[in-house]
Amino acid sequence: MSVLLLTHHACLRHDMGEGHPECPDRLRAVLAALEGEEFATLLRDHAPLATREQLLLIHPEAHVDAILAIRPQGDERVALDGDTMMSAGSVDAALRATGAAIAGVDAVCRGEVLRAFCAIRPPGHHAEPNQSMGFCLFSTAAIAARHAQVAHGLSRVAVADFDVHHGNGTQAAFWDAEGLFLASSHQMPLYPGTGSLAETGARGNICNGPLHPGANGADFRAVWRDRLLPALVAFDPELLIISAGFDAHAADPLAQCRLREADYTWITTELCALARDGRVVSVLEGGYDLVALAASTAAHVRALMVA
Repeated sequence: MSVLLLTHHACLRHDMGEGHPECPDRLRAVLAALEGEEFATLLRDHAPLATREQLLLIHPEAHVDAILAIRPQGDERVALDGDTMMSAGSVDAALRATGAAIAGVDAVCRGEVLRAFCAIRPPGHHAEPNQSMGFCLFSTAAIAARHAQVAHGLSRVAVADFDVHHGNGTQAAFWDAEGLFLASSHQMPLYPGTGSLAETGARGNICNGPLHPGANGADFRAVWRDRLLPALVAFDPELLIISAGFDAHAADPLAQCRLREADYTWITTELCALARDGRVVSVLEGGYDLVALAASTAAHVRALMVA
């Protein structure tokens, strides 16, 4: 079963400062985990740069141009909010991250591969159309979903997000969008404070599944089995994009959920089973304990390869 791994060394040059949890070592840990013999059959390619026009599929022109114009020099950093900084390599990293998701959509929609995994940073699901925030510059998964509609003529594209933090950016981008659907599990209360059951989108195209602090694998599987997976089946997407965050793991320092690697294997297998013809594009989001992140990503990609 052909699975494409997309990444780029430029994603390592986005540096938000010493001690920041969203650090280059996250991507190094992920890529090291995918070098084992069991991953030898992965197809591998460099992520291209997303174009300005592709960013405009979700973000307004003024916002795109403002972010692209921020080019710090040397060790200088520019703060977008209390959590989100830009360094000299940030714009190129964000363009490669978004470009990876778009290239993954292209490869899957053209039938070149069945699935793609984008090992990238910065993450994207907190970036709202008009605001970069929460470690995220551009709304990667949302842009990829719109690209699938515009470039490949798909009428229904869904994002399944199991990051422990709610993907407020994806939700904001999809809120009144025709043919786009978001299903999300996340801890609540937790940053960014969105993602309640009452948030359903202007077209009924948002389905949130909040988890209480301390939720374990059984709780996680129940909210997907009883609420989120049936909603995705009812939407019947022609393409499924996964916002694959691994910070609901028990070892992660930024939240209080108690998932294990087996839970990520389970949800990946379930999502692949409901995807039209098994077609999936997965995009790395959060995960801040390096050992847990590496092991969880390996479990996820392993499931993409065999599901």
